[in-house]
Amino acid sequence: MAPGLTRSLYDLHYGDYAGRLRRLEILYPLLQWVDHLMLNGDTGDPRPLVQPPHSARCREELFAFCAERGMRPRPITGNHDPNLSSCHLLELAHCEVCVEHGDVLYPSLVPWSHEAPAVRRRLREELQHAAPGIRGSLANWKAIFRRVSASTPQLYPAGSPAWGALLRFLADTARPPQRGALIVHSRLVLPARSAHLGAWHRPAPRFIVTGCTQYLGCCRPGKGKEVISTGSFTLPSLRWR
Repeated sequence: MAPGLTRSLYDLHYGDYAGRLRRLEILYPLLQWVDHLMLNGDTGDPRPLVQPPHSARCREELFAFCAERGMRPRPITGNHDPNLSSCHLLELAHCEVCVEHGDVLYPSLVPWSHEAPAVRRRLREELQHAAPGIRGSLANWKAIFRRVSASTPQLYPAGSPAWGALLRFLADTARPPQRGALIVHSRLVLPARSAHLGAWHRPAPRFIVTGCTQYLGCCRPGKGKEVISTGSFTLPSLRWR
């Protein structure tokens, strides 16, 4: 990446009913003097069956917003926007920093989602039929996750009436009863799994920057790696203590 100030934003979910980013102007304080902007997954939700006109409009607004301010955005895919670009991860600072969305750390993309059992089965089938060389490559592994993501419709379509989506969200949050435990578990295993991912990837980075789980914080789980979780622009966005 060319010299200049680089900023990485995760999980904007721009245009999502649950997103806190209602107006792009809210990003102004984060984008002063920024030359390069990494949009690391779940920037929007252009998946099939999710109101394509609304998703396309949100994407155009975001990229126009960046262009007007002289920033060159670098979109990286997430589980909500698997087709946003062909870039699934980035390596910076001579490969010492690995930037990726984070859903690849879980065998069902988002372990607390209602689609998790079906997604887990499909990922298992894809990996079983993949050649050993593909299974051993992080880039190919992420490509498999993206294919499954692309065919998984969003439970709460972007652009839906806020009150209706909110009622559905509240009802679904209470079931199944173990959903809260799955969310907590995903947070607890994130540091160790991120460090393992970094150790598996070659050349092994010193810093793993990840998102997806909506937790914000830094930790050092071992193997000399620093794991940085960037939080989310949706509710709830929680902080590590």
